[in-house]
Amino acid sequence: MSSKRKQSSRKLSNDDEELRARVASKVLGETLNVKPGESITIETWSTGLPLAKQIVKEARKLGAIPLLITEDEDAYLYGIKNAPREMIGKMGKHEYALLSGSDAYVFIPGPPVAMYNPMLTREEASIATAYNGSWYEAAEKARLRGVRITMGYVGKEYAKALGRKREDIARSLLKSCLVDFEDLSSKGRAIAGKLRDGAQASISSSGGSKLDFTLKGDLVVEDGIVDERDLDERNNVSYMPAGMVQKDVDPASANGSVKIEQSMTRAGLVSEATLTFEAGKLASWKAPPKSLKVLEPILESLPESDRTMKLITIGFNPEMKFGNSQDRFVTGAIGIGGFGFTGIVRKGTLTVEGASVVDRGRIA
Repeated sequence: MSSKRKQSSRKLSNDDEELRARVASKVLGETLNVKPGESITIETWSTGLPLAKQIVKEARKLGAIPLLITEDEDAYLYGIKNAPREMIGKMGKHEYALLSGSDAYVFIPGPPVAMYNPMLTREEASIATAYNGSWYEAAEKARLRGVRITMGYVGKEYAKALGRKREDIARSLLKSCLVDFEDLSSKGRAIAGKLRDGAQASISSSGGSKLDFTLKGDLVVEDGIVDERDLDERNNVSYMPAGMVQKDVDPASANGSVKIEQSMTRAGLVSEATLTFEAGKLASWKAPPKSLKVLEPILESLPESDRTMKLITIGFNPEMKFGNSQDRFVTGAIGIGGFGFTGIVRKGTLTVEGASVVDRGRIA
């Protein structure tokens, strides 16, 4: 390797280390507001270890007491294939004790169970995360302040599906964590204020498609900050990068069609598809052959009664770019979900009671 190439590699490594340090400082200082003497648990999979180390360093600098847990991806996959079936996806009492004994929790997930992996069947991938509900219930009960850093989801298979290098996607996601959270919160609350229960809403997408529905149910603002209000509202685990509003939809109300664009699912990438709903239920779908091979197994694995539109999302992170796996958070992106995956509308228009909330991919 030439001296010039060595210098370039070293600079890239130093830049990445500085980026991880900045994210660690922001997550502990602003998202979780970690104080001296508090106990913080950092759980990471193999790919997230460099960032986890920086979080440990930052925790010690703040005077907190960190505990680092690492889940090895190869060992986990081996366990899914070889452990007694009834024990897959279970949590042990020591894990529940960690939740009740921690003030704050940082989770850097891994790719094997976050997206389709050729080593796992769809059934294995599903039962491997059966613990999710009980984990969140225990975290809520403990009033744990938590953050999930989604950079960790991006593995080789994920990056390959997006046609990019894993490191480039991870770097982009980390940079998108460094936004002004106060500004993000203000924007999120402004959007949320327009999404009242009972309001009639519609999404217009390319090709003249239009989907009508009624807003009803929970409202969550992902603004990167976990405060007392979040704990009271049971929204105690924030996504990072942040910048998304999620609102529930009356599951019997969706009628019409919507065209989604590049959307990542647990089974791979759907480049585009048109979804048609009748009385809330997904009645039919059309997609190019390659996307259809991804889409149909997901939808056909669900009972027809579960193929309903249950929620919408609106992204508002100004640093997020499409194609980095977390497209729900891109400013102006509209997501629809509740039927096995979240479909993304990139340049759509969302109106509520006739007033624009998103206008052709821009926040109104």
